[in-house]
Amino acid sequence: MGRPRVIDREAVLEAAEIVVGRDGAASLTLDAVAAEAGISKASVIYDCGSKESLIRAVIERRVRLDSEKIQAALDRLGNVPNARIRGRIEAAAHFDDNPAEAVALNLCSALAHDAELRSRMQKLCGDEIEAIMCDAENPGNAMVAFLAVEGLKIMEYFGFLRLTSEGRATVLKDIAALVEPSSGTGASS
Repeated sequence: MGRPRVIDREAVLEAAEIVVGRDGAASLTLDAVAAEAGISKASVIYDCGSKESLIRAVIERRVRLDSEKIQAALDRLGNVPNARIRGRIEAAAHFDDNPAEAVALNLCSALAHDAELRSRMQKLCGDEIEAIMCDAENPGNAMVAFLAVEGLKIMEYFGFLRLTSEGRATVLKDIAALVEPSSGTGASS
């Protein structure tokens, strides 16, 4: 029988996000995560293995949390036309101007050389696009809406664009108009 688990993996991953959000991806070290979490470096190594494994785990956590946010929006919407893309737009409306939100993007750019991680992210993105397209009344408009909402998120996460909450709501309303059932404008399929 092994020792009981004392360290909360989520707390380690949250500490890693804080380090990246505060100091940038280049400053993510096992020592920095250990210091932020208030545990030993050996505990971080025991829990995560290596820096690369830690980075993958942080990215996977961010993807999972984003997926949960989208699923919650889908659950709120119920059975409506274009639910998949509308759920994504609705989830984007709840932007948290927290540096941790940008962590996965920062780490992805820092790990551009990791073919396995890049492949997993491409598959996740491809699967989501396929689900959106299958659910869409107008696949062309749904694709434009997907690209617009994800582009907006990236611009905000990297700090290239700062909208007021009213400005953000207006942009998301315009994106949502592309996939409203009565919408007859926008990109064609």
